[in-house]
Amino acid sequence: MLLTITLDPITEAQLLAKAEDQGQDINTLATQLLTALLAWETQETEAAIAGIQQGLNDFESGNFRNFDDFVGEQQEKHGLSDQ
Repeated sequence: MLLTITLDPITEAQLLAKAEDQGQDINTLATQLLTALLAWETQETEAAIAGIQQGLNDFESGNFRNFDDFVGEQQEKHGLSDQ
């Protein structure tokens, strides 16, 4: 599939320099970078959803702390004043 992407001059220069430094074709490098970014984004989204679901599960099972208690613990832990 042919895809044309317009890059700003700074990004284009960075991509070209990286490709030259690595001795790679710029198209190959761009494909590798986009593939890695999309995989990372998928992993981050899945991890966020899992964390939210765990929080909901904990709340539903009664496994949570009072907010004021949490604030007090954090103030004590980090030496913050009670303002």
